[in-house]
Amino acid sequence: MSVVVDNVTKIFGKQKALDNISFKINTGEILGILGPNGAGKTTIMRIITGFLPPSSGKVYINGKPVGDNKKEIKKHIGYLPENNPLYPDMYVKEYLQFVAALYKTGEKRRITDDIIELTGLTAERHKKIGNLSKGYRQRVGLAQVLIHDPEVLILDEPTSGLDPNQIIEIRNLISDAGKEKTVMLSTHIMREVEAICHRIIIINNGKIVADRKADSISAGLVADRQAFTVEFSEHVEESSLLKIPNAKKAVMIKDNLWIIESSGNYDLREAIFNFAVENNIAVLSLQKQEKSLEETFQELTKDDT
Repeated sequence: MSVVVDNVTKIFGKQKALDNISFKINTGEILGILGPNGAGKTTIMRIITGFLPPSSGKVYINGKPVGDNKKEIKKHIGYLPENNPLYPDMYVKEYLQFVAALYKTGEKRRITDDIIELTGLTAERHKKIGNLSKGYRQRVGLAQVLIHDPEVLILDEPTSGLDPNQIIEIRNLISDAGKEKTVMLSTHIMREVEAICHRIIIINNGKIVADRKADSISAGLVADRQAFTVEFSEHVEESSLLKIPNAKKAVMIKDNLWIIESSGNYDLREAIFNFAVENNIAVLSLQKQEKSLEETFQELTKDDT
């Protein structure tokens, strides 16, 4: 089930939280949305789920506009807000049966038992939600999101506050769900995005500043430098390396292993090979250093940092 955001703008008073943004999420795709605090991530999620109307523009779920079909469309969406609101005085199984009844799922007992097993809550099913750890409360939130088997999952900071083991467990649940569903999640954990997302959108000041596949998010950015790791077969002087055209900096890591930086957005690999040939030495290895997702994020949102 596809999600289409078409020229959506949202204004709160004098503040433009979203500025004419558009994107599409396809079935079986996990989209990660990144941005500084206040960039508009939660706002777009609330608009997609129908909890907040846009000032202009439209959102379509499977071709149907959200604003005109809120009640029907919400049956197909599972939404986990950042604060994960739950009823602390209810027991886990009791609460999930209550949610199943609200969605009129039918066979609520069987469905509840299945979702408890799926989300790893079996040992906690007879405990009050208020007595659970943060990790298990987050599992209850995900169980609530999944219990009516929605085609679209909207997850706002689903692993916030969890320890590393809990993050991996929740990440695996999301990855499994993403094989058949349309998933959108926001997070501040860069490794999480790299581990499970097929595509990444970065929002800054309410605008989309990047929309690419996760493995090519840095492609096409204008950089003020490029860096290359090179190992020569014998000793080379730093002063000699700095004579390579467009080489700005050379740092020896160990023995004959160097990092050479360009003075701008220049690919130095051919020039490095030419240098080696001219000096009768061999290049044992040469690799361009790619920007990390964190570096890309900082570069695209540096006005907010």
